[in-house]
Amino acid sequence: MFKILRVNMSDLSVKSEEIPEAYQGLGGRGLTSAIVNKEVEPTCSPIGPNNKLIFAPGLLGGTNCANSGRISVGAKSPLTGTIKESNSGGQAGQYLAKLGIAAIVIEDLPQDGKLHKLFIGKDKYELSPADDLKGLGNYATVDKLKAEFGDKVGFASIGQAGEWKLAAASVAFSDVDVRPTRHAGRGGLGAVMGSKGLKAIIIDPSDGETAPLADKDAFKEAAKRFAKALSEHAVTGQGLPTYGTDVLINIINEAGGLPTRNFRSGRFENADKVGGETLNKITVERKGEPTHGCMTGCIIRCSGIFLDKKGEYVSKWPEYETVWAWGPNCEIDDLDAIARIDRVCDDIGVDTIELGNSVAVAMDGGVKEFGDAAAAEELIAEVAKGTPLGRILGSGAAVVGKAFGVRRVPVVKNQALPAYDPRAVKGVGVTYATSTMGADHTAGYAVATNIMKVGGDVDPLKAEGQVKLSRDLQIATAAIDTCGLCLFVAFPVLDIPDAFVAVVDMVNAKYGLSLTGDDVGALGQRVLTMERDFNTRAGFTPADDRLPEFFKLEKLGPHNEVFDVPDEELDTVFDF
Repeated sequence: MFKILRVNMSDLSVKSEEIPEAYQGLGGRGLTSAIVNKEVEPTCSPIGPNNKLIFAPGLLGGTNCANSGRISVGAKSPLTGTIKESNSGGQAGQYLAKLGIAAIVIEDLPQDGKLHKLFIGKDKYELSPADDLKGLGNYATVDKLKAEFGDKVGFASIGQAGEWKLAAASVAFSDVDVRPTRHAGRGGLGAVMGSKGLKAIIIDPSDGETAPLADKDAFKEAAKRFAKALSEHAVTGQGLPTYGTDVLINIINEAGGLPTRNFRSGRFENADKVGGETLNKITVERKGEPTHGCMTGCIIRCSGIFLDKKGEYVSKWPEYETVWAWGPNCEIDDLDAIARIDRVCDDIGVDTIELGNSVAVAMDGGVKEFGDAAAAEELIAEVAKGTPLGRILGSGAAVVGKAFGVRRVPVVKNQALPAYDPRAVKGVGVTYATSTMGADHTAGYAVATNIMKVGGDVDPLKAEGQVKLSRDLQIATAAIDTCGLCLFVAFPVLDIPDAFVAVVDMVNAKYGLSLTGDDVGALGQRVLTMERDFNTRAGFTPADDRLPEFFKLEKLGPHNEVFDVPDEELDTVFDF
């Protein structure tokens, strides 16, 4: 049933093919990384003709498994120069899977330099001109496409940042309300899409069907057990549905690991003003929607709908990473301003983490004052207009640091650090340093065990045990991403043994396999090995698996810690 679509932007052809033997048994991140590793020259220009952009639903996509509709976007990253998989919610993953599409591979560059859109339906694939969408943000793009294709379809699109090929550009995916609010944000893959001259993908799931199952009864039984675990776990069943991911603001602040004022402190005195509890309170008062799913089949429903003081829609709930990047990191304590910024980032198509760090570094360089929300909005307006300053900011924190002579630039492999200071949460510091894709908390979310005590208890302030913790979580995450599951399922999977068994059982029941838990671990190792191989051939060495120097030199209050996991231990993370 499943096939790969090859879209050549040079001759504007779209062809389907059977899944090659080398890619059998893979989906999501596993499939995108396998294709990039095998088909992309590691030293190529990320925005040149030899890079490829891949979209792939996971192994459990197209089924009734809860939270299985994630989509992976892969390519060589314009931001990091490494292999990259960026993960998103929205409707695209389930829609592609139900159309029998294992991956879309976008190749080459358009000869005419013009924009195109790609329509994908049941056994129908077509490229057509999209000149009328040129220069539009994601919201206006989706509005025009809805007028043409209706609102029963899914969209993937880029805003102006993608067209300009900025290194922080994201790929937007429409949510259950057909709004472009879910983003494959990290790594600048929107710039790759822009380089291909592809403004949008329209996915029409009409006549699609649930993925075939080798053993329907076994799958149904395992899916029921899995959903039960998600509902019963305190994080996925209570905390996230009530307060969203922003529930972490006060938790990480209390732990002393909330990076504030461009990573100068681990606590923000006004954290409560931007925390999940306040976000929920404001939403309820304004009659917004405090519990909302980003995709069909989500039972965690950690998102929400943020309304302004007049009751008008602004954006989906800003994620924890977004609130942190523009809040504590820039010393801003205004949720309304942060929600407006989130909306603009979604519209122009930029990663909120990267751009938030860019603005914090710019503030550190004297461009604007910390704590000035209006100034932050002025800076993002520069990005939206494509001014020289805006393009510098949209090129990422590393570029901004060089442009304004800032020493404290929180990046690994040129990708900005997310919302946990590695001096206070040392397990995630190991992940930042060694991830195949630059600083990325989702690659191995050690915060779960360091701070939330999920899956065990490893002291966040001690170096001991952090390498093993990060290694195990990076392996598990690679497998989760390959299955197309939401990362948050890791909480019950780590704490409830049958949740993990249920995932294995669902994969077996879908494909008629007899995998064990060890096989799932081997799958994660296989994915990481492919990614490391690509990076090695691209010229990366163990010297690139390091945090910026200031994390080793400057003590972080309130615990007065530095990042002290030895380099020789970091070099053993991938010694499987």
